[in-house]
Amino acid sequence: MPAREPVGRRAFVAGSGAALLAGGAAPGARAAVVDGPLPDFHPALKDALTFPLAWGNSPIRDFRAWRRAARAAVEEALIVDREDGTPYDPEFGHRHEQDGCTRESVTLSLTRHERVRAALLTPHGPGPFPAVLLLHDHGAKFDIGKEKLVRPWYDTARLASAQAWTEKYFSGRFVGDELARRGYVVLAADALGWGDRGPVTYDQQQALASNFYHLGSSLAGLMAREDARAAGFLARLDRVDRRRIAAVGFSMGAFRAWQTAALSDDIAAAASVCWMTGLKEMMVPGNNTLRGQSSYYMLHPGLPRHLDFPDVASIAAPRPMLFLNGALDPLFPADGVRVAHDKLRAVWRSRHAEERLTLQTWPDLGHVFVDRMQDEVFTWLDRVL
Repeated sequence: MPAREPVGRRAFVAGSGAALLAGGAAPGARAAVVDGPLPDFHPALKDALTFPLAWGNSPIRDFRAWRRAARAAVEEALIVDREDGTPYDPEFGHRHEQDGCTRESVTLSLTRHERVRAALLTPHGPGPFPAVLLLHDHGAKFDIGKEKLVRPWYDTARLASAQAWTEKYFSGRFVGDELARRGYVVLAADALGWGDRGPVTYDQQQALASNFYHLGSSLAGLMAREDARAAGFLARLDRVDRRRIAAVGFSMGAFRAWQTAALSDDIAAAASVCWMTGLKEMMVPGNNTLRGQSSYYMLHPGLPRHLDFPDVASIAAPRPMLFLNGALDPLFPADGVRVAHDKLRAVWRSRHAEERLTLQTWPDLGHVFVDRMQDEVFTWLDRVL
């Protein structure tokens, strides 16, 4: 028997156009919550998002001053303190020689609250080497994080799971291993909830994010801080040429890549595959963002009152940036990608640096990072670093 609605409780029917009241709805009553679920007045809220701090909208005309102001706005929205004074205190272990590189497990403090285990790959040779901070995706798959990108030499169960993931999204390749073979130091760590730091379940994400907010903090802010700190750790390794460090990621990892480039001057370039859009164009009924859950890893409260996604990425200008997307990607509507690319192009053009910005849409691909996309990224990294 279905549960009965308590007397006097208002129930809202998504998309019905009417609010049902216990005892009968008034004729012509409007729904308070519609498809999404969104408030029925969400068009007015979207229209109010004018992104006044975006380059070109902001009254600040000096680009360096604008970068400082925009970055400060992002920093404030993270709701997580900076960790500049916390020592990394790295501990190296699980050393393994394979495929022309040294594989190490390194445990370090990305914040003062927790020690995090990362995978570190170093090519054989004299060095110092260029380096890549490799940022894993979301995918609603939490048993592996860094292992989605770096072949786990330390766990056969994770290896089987990781190989299946690479077959689904990466043409069977481990992107980190490919980069190490090409002469890059590679660092990959788990975000909170994945691999060694999880696994959470899909339905637990919302509670995890809510609890962060109750504690005066932010899940997305923590991830942003940790990624910027990981870039700083790479820059301090003797084996790394600190002038040549890139952030690379797919899906949520792509979001993390351009976000890290915006927040950290240790990142010289960033390649983002399948995560760039205008916010308003993405927030339409049916889009995955409106489900909550996974979105909390990329949600900084209040930031859209100042900056759109491409505006945040533009803080990294005029450094080299590569954005790839698939025209068949169901997560990012074509008009959202177009709006974002136009904004990015305008910023780099204003810096007389259009040649440093690469925007590509692959007409036959969806939400993937297949081998030919990887080869494009590898060639681009060789050129810009």
